[in-house]
Amino acid sequence: MEFSYVNTTQIHFGQGKIASISDAIPSTSKVLVIYGGGSIKKNGVYQQVESALSDHTWIEFSGVEPNPTMENLDKAVVIAKAEKVDFILAVGGGSVIDGAKYVAAAACYDGAGWDILLGKYTITKAIPIGAILTLPATGSESNSGSVITRASTQDKLPFSSPAVQPKFAVLDADAMKTLPERQLINGLVDAWVHTCEQYLTMPTGAMVQDGYAEALLKNLLTLAKQYDQYETLQWRENLMWTANQALNGLIGAGVPHDWATHMIGHELTALYGVDHARSLAIVQPSLFRNQLAVKKDKLEQMGRNVFALTEGDNLAERTIDAIEAFYHSLSVATQLTEHGDDKAAAIDKIIAQLEAHKMTKLGENKAITLTQSREILEAAVK
Repeated sequence: MEFSYVNTTQIHFGQGKIASISDAIPSTSKVLVIYGGGSIKKNGVYQQVESALSDHTWIEFSGVEPNPTMENLDKAVVIAKAEKVDFILAVGGGSVIDGAKYVAAAACYDGAGWDILLGKYTITKAIPIGAILTLPATGSESNSGSVITRASTQDKLPFSSPAVQPKFAVLDADAMKTLPERQLINGLVDAWVHTCEQYLTMPTGAMVQDGYAEALLKNLLTLAKQYDQYETLQWRENLMWTANQALNGLIGAGVPHDWATHMIGHELTALYGVDHARSLAIVQPSLFRNQLAVKKDKLEQMGRNVFALTEGDNLAERTIDAIEAFYHSLSVATQLTEHGDDKAAAIDKIIAQLEAHKMTKLGENKAITLTQSREILEAAVK
């Protein structure tokens, strides 16, 4: 258990905290406000931003889509460069914040922004970012990661750099009031899988990381069971804070990570437009069954400590069943149906994309080769 850990994002949590951005952003900054499809104008968030930035010079870029695309974000990069923007405020969920990170880095680079995703350019500087979270799920508001899609080639790739870590994040659960139920459920699932990617690997004896991960998983189970209370402030705040803690770096410090579910899931999103969270639910149970031998000890630990299952020879298998039941309780599918009628062709297509993206050795042991990925997809594709 060896690590260096710091989280430099200042969190402003609670009702009315959007007003705090007036002090969090230097008054001399020229601000680019980036947001999505315009829902923030219906739920009052935009108006609060407008009021908080009344003493600032600011412009806006709207229309960042779910699974943000390079093609769209490059338009914001042009604006940021031309207007000499020196602060970016992302107002939205993980997609908007991920997109803002790309813009912040690409605007400080003379080459093609996609070079960042290809690893051809290492980020050395970026425009400072702040975030107002409206959809809890990814934890992007207080981490250094981002995932961007290139629509023209159906590529979806991640990048990470301390330079794009948000300086601050506002978490006001009132911003969730008008979210569609589908997005709330996606938030539960996304936070669940983020936690599992850092927890369901192998025993390490890291008591704090394991214990905190288990607390987060139990939170999400409870929130799912209490889903009928989703309109209450308490329910929304607990989801918002749990999703943040699932991927702010703490539970993953000094322990092995998996992320194979994410890498395979990204291809389902890029190829078939599956919601990010739902792509994870499709892949994860089949991946765990495929990797049962190496994940058995941690699955059994999860069964005991999260699901309170009884001991027995098949505890690990029952834990996977319980995970799948968790998804089904939220009406989230655990098999891909968006691929059409040709299962074999769909799997070949996904495998080809994994190979093209050099995702040929996945998981905490780098043991999930294309052969294992194919086996996982055989079970996960209906």
